[in-house]
Amino acid sequence: MSGTSAELTLGTRFVGGDAVERAFDWGQAIDALRTAYAGDVTEAMFPDRTMARGDGLWLRTLSGIAPDGGLMGAKMIAANIRARRASYLIPLFDQETVELRALLDGNAITGFRTAATTALALDSLGDPGAVRVGLLGTGFEAQNHLRALATIRQITRVDVFSPSPDSRARFVAAVADLGLSVVGCDSADAVVDAAPDMLICAARARDEQPLFDGASLVPGMTVASIGSTLPEQREVDVTTLSRAARIVADMPNEVAHDTGDLIAARADEADLSDRIVALADVIGGRIKGRESADEIVLYKSVGGAIQDLAVAAMCFHRAEAMGLGVMLPDTIRPVLK
Repeated sequence: MSGTSAELTLGTRFVGGDAVERAFDWGQAIDALRTAYAGDVTEAMFPDRTMARGDGLWLRTLSGIAPDGGLMGAKMIAANIRARRASYLIPLFDQETVELRALLDGNAITGFRTAATTALALDSLGDPGAVRVGLLGTGFEAQNHLRALATIRQITRVDVFSPSPDSRARFVAAVADLGLSVVGCDSADAVVDAAPDMLICAARARDEQPLFDGASLVPGMTVASIGSTLPEQREVDVTTLSRAARIVADMPNEVAHDTGDLIAARADEADLSDRIVALADVIGGRIKGRESADEIVLYKSVGGAIQDLAVAAMCFHRAEAMGLGVMLPDTIRPVLK
């Protein structure tokens, strides 16, 4: 044994997917993300993700240390591409005692944190007041994004597109509880042409081609792109990127170098490096996300550990207070070094 075991004082709570969903709250998630991004965050606290690759296998790890001094942890995604299976796990450690406080279902957290972060970004970048929303996509992510944004913004109308009329109808029914005017459109261009204040791209493009023509964007629009996170994926075209006065990125380095949209822009000799700014700098008030009301601004997301940890910590504390999840009978013991 390499060291003497430390005394355990806190214990480990397992919070499965059902418990995460019961503990989750959109408003509190967005507040937790706002606090995290406005904190004293350094690149060393939230490094770029790592990816171990095998024959049809990969293990991705996103790690971080919360700036509030409470918890630190990681999200691990194990995937077997051949079997079309993936598992998501988030361990959280107490920063003071380094005891393992929680193991959470990372899949449930991921679905929530992406939408909550997008809502925070759109709220920070868009003009105040009621907004009209365009939504490309009708799946799980699209539903969550609309629910997240509706928590903090009044929405006057939603125009939504999916290639399938049945999918559009199911989406309208699924979000009926929000009491919004939701209209299905038969093309992505129809959604863009409706000139929404906020356009949310939440659908993988067919054949990895951009979803719409960026020339159709109107001045003042705020666009969120969350569906292209890998080099081989595309969602928005070079025109959209070139017309954006700011490209606000949750993880600037990864957005700039590891997403298909920005790789395509470089191949087209579009130099966008001076337009990419960090979401943390916008939320922290160090950089303006928008200089004038007629600018087109793009929020580009690949996801990051700061999002996973902020939302996971919120869910863990609520689960603890609500008595959700299961306290494990045993756990790992920190060792004294």
